[in-house]
Amino acid sequence: MQQKEKIAIIGGGVSAMTSAFYLTQTPNWQDKYDITVYQLGWRLGGKGASGRNPEYGNRVQEHGLHIWFGFYANAFKTIQQAYKLWERPAGSPLATWDEAFKPHNFIVLEELINGKWESWPIEFPNVPGNPAIGNEEIDIWDIVKMAYYWIKQVLGELDKKSNNIKQTHDLKCREDAPKDTFKHFANELHEDIEDWFNDLEHSLSYALDRVENLVNKVPAKAKYQRQHHHDLLHYLLTKLKAWLVDEFTDLLNDNTEIRRLFIMADLGLTILIGMLEDKVLTDGFDVINNYDYREWLTKHGANQEFTVNSAPVRGFYDLVFAYENGNFDKPNVEAGTIIRAMMRIALLYKGGVMWKMQAGMGDTIFSPFYEVLQKQGVKFEFFSQVDELIPDCGTISQINITQQVDLAPGVSSYNPLIPVNNLPCWPSHPKYELLDPVQASLLQQNNINLESFWSEWPQIYQQHYGKPLPTKTLTKGIDFDRVILGVSVASLEYICPKLLAQDPNLKRTSEKVKTVATQAYQVWTNKTLPELGWTNMPQGQDPVMSGFTEPYDTWAAMNQLLVREDAWKPGIEAKNIAYFCSALPVEHYPPKTNHQFPKRMAEQAKQGAIAQLKNNIYWLWPNAAQAGEFDWQVLLSKNPALLGEARFDEQYWRSNIDPSERYVLSVKNSTQYRLATDGTIFDNLYLTGDWIKTGLNAGCVEAATMAGMQTSRAICGLPKKIVGESDFS
Repeated sequence: MQQKEKIAIIGGGVSAMTSAFYLTQTPNWQDKYDITVYQLGWRLGGKGASGRNPEYGNRVQEHGLHIWFGFYANAFKTIQQAYKLWERPAGSPLATWDEAFKPHNFIVLEELINGKWESWPIEFPNVPGNPAIGNEEIDIWDIVKMAYYWIKQVLGELDKKSNNIKQTHDLKCREDAPKDTFKHFANELHEDIEDWFNDLEHSLSYALDRVENLVNKVPAKAKYQRQHHHDLLHYLLTKLKAWLVDEFTDLLNDNTEIRRLFIMADLGLTILIGMLEDKVLTDGFDVINNYDYREWLTKHGANQEFTVNSAPVRGFYDLVFAYENGNFDKPNVEAGTIIRAMMRIALLYKGGVMWKMQAGMGDTIFSPFYEVLQKQGVKFEFFSQVDELIPDCGTISQINITQQVDLAPGVSSYNPLIPVNNLPCWPSHPKYELLDPVQASLLQQNNINLESFWSEWPQIYQQHYGKPLPTKTLTKGIDFDRVILGVSVASLEYICPKLLAQDPNLKRTSEKVKTVATQAYQVWTNKTLPELGWTNMPQGQDPVMSGFTEPYDTWAAMNQLLVREDAWKPGIEAKNIAYFCSALPVEHYPPKTNHQFPKRMAEQAKQGAIAQLKNNIYWLWPNAAQAGEFDWQVLLSKNPALLGEARFDEQYWRSNIDPSERYVLSVKNSTQYRLATDGTIFDNLYLTGDWIKTGLNAGCVEAATMAGMQTSRAICGLPKKIVGESDFS
């Protein structure tokens, strides 16, 4: 019999679970592999972990706002397969993937105009299709074509507005036209060059049609195109941009609708022109990653006042927490990486531009992952704190682990899930009844967080038992053969110092691929969203908003969760759930012995939330303010007689400061330092996470899924197809 290969998976986030999932989809995998997951604390999920709080109606408590985009082909493919294998009984909650996810197309951006915040609602069209299917052969040129159709529509709307205000300028295409390029292309298409000029100069609509004709008739894939194709397209797009600037610049201060159309058109044209000028169509998006996004837009002539600092641009920085050390005065994101993501979000989605989970992320994603993998034979070792990986002669030889707690007498294994309204969920704290009674009591008395890097638990355990927490060492050839490291890049300096000392490339990854702490708060209100004063909800869709005030710039109404949560007390039920999140300013992270650091950062997150409710929430919820003061009574409370700010204490807030929780950034010039899953010098080590080189190279569920798929493929050859690894089909 062939000896099974033992695989140790460190961490339980999206990438780690995806790796395990695809390894277990290989034929006869149990004859080949013995897989064990080592997880800190009591639950899976990493940055996506969520918990149910039984003290407040089993409400969902998240790390922050988690919404999937409609272009996440790999993530949706994976979770749909997981739901099929989960085999939930028909009629039970979230029995199928399309019960667990619902499309969402309503987004709101916030603009600060003359000292007032104004909402810019954007409703994306519903695009038929399953987000898991399609886009396999999408090429960078296909994205350019779709972008042009969108720009054409915006310019057409602007042209109508212009005709109602003043006479339009012509495009003046003959004066400086690149005749040789025109002639070359006209001969290629067997068209008369004079017809081209006549149509271009006839009107904007004719010009737009001519450009569309060009876009459709060049070779269908970027690698088959020639320089004269790009030169001619560049010329025509710059003419359209010149018309845009001439026609509308002096109207932007006084006309909201024209200003917003101008911003979208200027943004789209600048991006396409910049892509042509910087050879993105031949070299891919990464060629412009030496620029920050705003820096690159400025280089290519975007309107500085209205476009570069616009709500759509700010919204994308907020989306990816793109602020160094959480400093909102230091925005930083690679131009190529963010433009690739923007175009995929806006142009490649299926169903909705977003998809909202219909329960917590833990319930929706990690419950099916856990139950499917456990059923298939994957082992889970909870409460396993990995302290260090030890290398020896180019291989990982040992893994040092601290066992955080002991199980209760008679309990052979830890069952992590709890039922909430017939849905398996992760609790917001360990199931103390399954732990050693003395240790469980100590944990509760001292309010210990076993997931915290700065936890006091080792000292408290030492004081009580007179000895340190128990440890164990996993040895290569006995306990494992391969290691899948599924932790955040911020954890490398703590658990892999010897690896960094031996592998210069891994050390550069640890230094150059940055992370940022984030913060979030959730409030439950006793009034509906319309009752609070927000009435802009097309087709009944709640808003997802970005670009608002700091320190919490992003808000989403998550009222789809109301049916998943219970009353806090009889007669005390939430009517609206609001999630807020943003980057969290942290300059330096103290050593593990600074046990007060988490408390200080949590208090900072709390005070920022209270300040926003007091000073700015009336822009969104005007009926929640009386005489300019926030009405704290709109916050749900188990004690209706409780008054003032004290009602906030019953809401939920957190600071995500732990190395495993920090969000992975794409600061300029960092993609080049990302490694492939098997890109270290260690022959049995596989990196996985949204911080490795995936092709998307941005912090998100899709990149994390792609990383997990790449890890599985490097070990067993499957899956063979991963969508979006290259800009070129």
